[in-house]
Amino acid sequence: MSLTLGTGPFGPHARGHFNFAYESPGHILYLEPRDRRVRGEVSGRTVVDSERPYLLHETGLPPVYYFPADDVDASLLEPSDTVTVCPFKGTASYHHVVVGDRRVPDAVWSYPEPVGGAPPLAGLMAFYFDRLDRWFEEDEEIHVHPTDPYHRIDLRRSHRHVTVSLGGRTLADTKDAVWLFETGLPVRRYIPPEDVDMDALRRSDTVTRDPYKGEAVHYGVEGHDDIAWSYPDPLPETARIAGLIAFYDDRVDVVIDGEPQAR
Repeated sequence: MSLTLGTGPFGPHARGHFNFAYESPGHILYLEPRDRRVRGEVSGRTVVDSERPYLLHETGLPPVYYFPADDVDASLLEPSDTVTVCPFKGTASYHHVVVGDRRVPDAVWSYPEPVGGAPPLAGLMAFYFDRLDRWFEEDEEIHVHPTDPYHRIDLRRSHRHVTVSLGGRTLADTKDAVWLFETGLPVRRYIPPEDVDMDALRRSDTVTRDPYKGEAVHYGVEGHDDIAWSYPDPLPETARIAGLIAFYDDRVDVVIDGEPQAR
């Protein structure tokens, strides 16, 4: 996903090739401004509210928002004794977030004196995304991690013949799937439920969230957990996959136009 994750150009499993050589520690950092208002809340209190956030891209990690310290409510911060060292960014100091009787430990960090060659992180503060209750870009809530400007999803309907089976039982057979192409991730095929043996699938307790697609429910079959998933109510950008079923290619047998696919 994106520049620095998965098969992206600076990711750990890059698939492409440059026409130039560059010296690098194998770990890329890229800090850029984001032209949007971003807010974070704990127990209904706004901890950070910024119209000038930065986004840090780092090899192998999701993007992270960094905010000017002036945009963070210092009255809700309590210094922590925690210190960590990153060879690419420097020594980080931490703060707890305290709202009323609630204390969120080590939720905020900063690099007062970044190491040489690091992006200009001095004066900026970052949060563990999942330690705050709610995040907003403008007035829409976001989940999991900040959205990435270099992450793209393309949806294309295809009449290629796709069959999915497991243990010799056909679970899906379609020529009407929506193929989802997502930056740095395997191609996924979303199949209409009428072309899926829904009697074979059993809804599991697994629920996952994706910052670009929304909340997914999962399905298994007897003896196999979570082999498929679906987005009943996806985000508007991916509304075309609503209610369609996708399978984990490495957990089932997939054949496309008569050609078996490697697991």
